[in-house]
Amino acid sequence: MYASLLLLLLLLTNPVSPSSFPDRFTKSLPSSLHRHASQEYFELGQPLPFDRLTPSCSLRVLTHSFANTINGPPFSTPYSPPSGCSSSPPWSGWSHVALEFRAKCKGEQYDRIAGLWLGGAEILRTSTAEPTEDGIFWKVRKDITKYSSLLSRSGLNLTMMLENVVDCDYTGVYHVEVHFLFYDHFLSYDKNATVSPVRVSSIIPNQISAIVPDKPADLILPISDTGNKGSWFRIEGELDLHSKAIRIPRNARRVVVELYVSFHGNDEFWYSNPPDIYISTNHLTTGRGHGAYREVFVTVDGELVGSEVPFPVVFTGGINPLFWEPVVAIGAFDLPSYELELTPFLEKLLDGKPHSFGIGVTDAISYWLVDANLHIWLDHQSKTVQARRSFLPLPPAVRVKRRSQFKQLDGSFSIRAERSSEFVGWVLSSSGNFTTRVSQQYEFRNSISFANSGTYKLVKQKVRAKREVKVVDQMGAAVLRSKVKRRYPLNVITATLPGSRKDTYLLLTNLSHSLKEKGLHGRYSRRAFNRQDSRGWMEVKDHSVLLGSADTNQTFSCRDEYGCYSRTIVARYGSLTTDNSTFHCLSVS
Repeated sequence: MYASLLLLLLLLTNPVSPSSFPDRFTKSLPSSLHRHASQEYFELGQPLPFDRLTPSCSLRVLTHSFANTINGPPFSTPYSPPSGCSSSPPWSGWSHVALEFRAKCKGEQYDRIAGLWLGGAEILRTSTAEPTEDGIFWKVRKDITKYSSLLSRSGLNLTMMLENVVDCDYTGVYHVEVHFLFYDHFLSYDKNATVSPVRVSSIIPNQISAIVPDKPADLILPISDTGNKGSWFRIEGELDLHSKAIRIPRNARRVVVELYVSFHGNDEFWYSNPPDIYISTNHLTTGRGHGAYREVFVTVDGELVGSEVPFPVVFTGGINPLFWEPVVAIGAFDLPSYELELTPFLEKLLDGKPHSFGIGVTDAISYWLVDANLHIWLDHQSKTVQARRSFLPLPPAVRVKRRSQFKQLDGSFSIRAERSSEFVGWVLSSSGNFTTRVSQQYEFRNSISFANSGTYKLVKQKVRAKREVKVVDQMGAAVLRSKVKRRYPLNVITATLPGSRKDTYLLLTNLSHSLKEKGLHGRYSRRAFNRQDSRGWMEVKDHSVLLGSADTNQTFSCRDEYGCYSRTIVARYGSLTTDNSTFHCLSVS
């Protein structure tokens, strides 16, 4: 009823201003709306399959409080693996390793981006929840087994960057603990999806590949910065390409680049940015322009080797911070990383010389934080391997079509983009001659509409992406096939109107976004679906939320070789009103 009245007022009142929305805010709600007890926040997703097992070792690797750390260096502490978990192969005595990140905060504070690096290689990109006067806490668990070649080394530095501001207005200090949990069991499963643990010491080494399809890389080399602002590179514009020269071992038989990325400043809501012509024609002061298309790309010696349109993660101060209590947006606590197969390019990389690995963002404005890790598998039986690339016709550049139609502050803008590429190369190692074919396709659709003198804004975006890696032997028989299809649509509505005082305004907000994934790796398939729908309103002064209400509905479901899991929650007025979960196999949307 109240929302309907606000919509009616929107049509009858003069506009406040064509401000940049969506935006980010802090919560300055009165204490009467708080619970007078610390509350747990969480991100809804799939539990780790080995959560049901007891770790054989637990190591606290970091404890630190991030207060007024803005413009300061990252926090760094030495790391060595626990002696009881670093015994013998197959993987230095463990089967799995989990990172457990715990944080708590009390007071008023913006959301903050954070990164965690081991030996210069990023292992977690995360963001903070916004606290309350009564305090909040949360936990993030991530499978970091693929970093085992780093985890087994002594004398490395574990580094964390979290720039925070503490003053008379922003009082929240983020207290962080990080633990590494080591497990000594593999998970064995049968065709009926019955899971049972198998101890590492009981497995014959050549049986490991039959139980676990992906052994971690033998070597991980970071493509990251070495300055005092964290190990990520900072992208300030579309021409800003950061690179690092790296020499690849001559016995490398496979290379994958893992890309970490997050977006901030004027590009935090890049998917809602209008073109520059709209801003200049209407004499707006916002810096949020340059259109709504972004593509993160990787180059080797200036040649494009892969790219991704990133998933649009919403941080906990974004759009409406009341949406994100106690459940945060998809990916906000564990931002996704993106893997690009570089094995077809090994002919270029195996000459023993340094090669320039670069990262950039198409159409970017300030600012993006990016870095990457090279995962390298070695041929331990040879000092060198041979590789050759099959030079297919050059893939076409990304095709982008843009349309703009507006009169003063009202109008519409659309972008359509497509990319298709394929790379092929063979590698001759002690195991034989294997050809790797990598193909990628994606479609990007975005539309932005303004109405009522720019105070009503509708953003619709759809991304479809497909990536496939196929490896065949010299007889043409497939030995590995990996395929992933992803869809992530996004709809955002914001509408502004005058507030109850001259220095406030009302903001109506609606958000719907989801991530749908189908994957196949060897014999194993995975399907997952994660959808959030949020709606609410708030009264705002500057960027502080003084009053409002919101509710969020979320459904997550997945099916893989370990079984099934689904969970449905409803959050209203900052509390869970519905929370149902099951490990039974239901239909995955």
